[in-house]
Amino acid sequence: MRGRLHIVDKVSIVSQAEEFGRSPVALCKLPVDDGAALAVAWLGALRPVLRVLLPLLIIIVWQFTSSLAGHTGFQLPSPLDVLAGFQELWHSGDIQSAIPASLARAGAGLALGLVIGLTFGLTNGLLKLSEELFDSTLQIVRVIPFIAVVPLFLVWFGIGETLKLVLISLACVFPVYINTYAAVRLVDHKLVEVGQTFNISRLRIVLQIILPAALPTILVGVRYAMSTSLLALIVAEQVNSNAGIGHIIYLASNALRIDLIMVGIVVYAVLGILVDIFMRAVERFSMPWLARGAQ
Repeated sequence: MRGRLHIVDKVSIVSQAEEFGRSPVALCKLPVDDGAALAVAWLGALRPVLRVLLPLLIIIVWQFTSSLAGHTGFQLPSPLDVLAGFQELWHSGDIQSAIPASLARAGAGLALGLVIGLTFGLTNGLLKLSEELFDSTLQIVRVIPFIAVVPLFLVWFGIGETLKLVLISLACVFPVYINTYAAVRLVDHKLVEVGQTFNISRLRIVLQIILPAALPTILVGVRYAMSTSLLALIVAEQVNSNAGIGHIIYLASNALRIDLIMVGIVVYAVLGILVDIFMRAVERFSMPWLARGAQ
């Protein structure tokens, strides 16, 4: 009898979900009383404030500690000094030319890394022969820090743009490869068996079943690779760059302008935040069913 009631409860949840246009999982998350509904409403209203609360606290502590550091001889520019440095670079036009140059380098290296990572991730996840041929070698190369190969790449590729492109792409390959490979391998085999039951071709199974099921994890790898491209960009632009944010940091370090060095670091951080916001938008657009399920 208890088992029958349990089944009835499940049917009731599904029918209510269809009535309200929500998934059963989302319906189970609905508030059960007025107090819970009020708490959820307050949480939604305070969400933007909570997101900026910690950064504001960090800036306040930074401002306070910078004034104390001056008395101890430790050079730490305050946020106001960094803002003044940014205005200086803005009026000179340096920051306007540096950001596009850095984004072009990061974008080119990221694109090459995505192509390589996605290609090997998909083929090694789908084909056993490809996995046996390439996966072990890729795993060996993956554990080598990309910073460690900078001296070797200097000998091979010189100090031009090719070095920067290769370095950034190498850093981006493995986050994409690991997540894509794992996503494809972990797709539920029952989904594939359903496609085979309906005599769907191998190509359609890959395009219509495997890839949509693996897409969330693949996008996690792409998101991580985009952040890694900025990390590699910092290293790459320290090597004989004549443009970009790293070039500004290099000149500022030679001139002992710590405020301008901090400007470059803050710009890198802001670019990372913008990249994360962009990838969140891509995830919502490419996987609308997940957004609906979270409502």
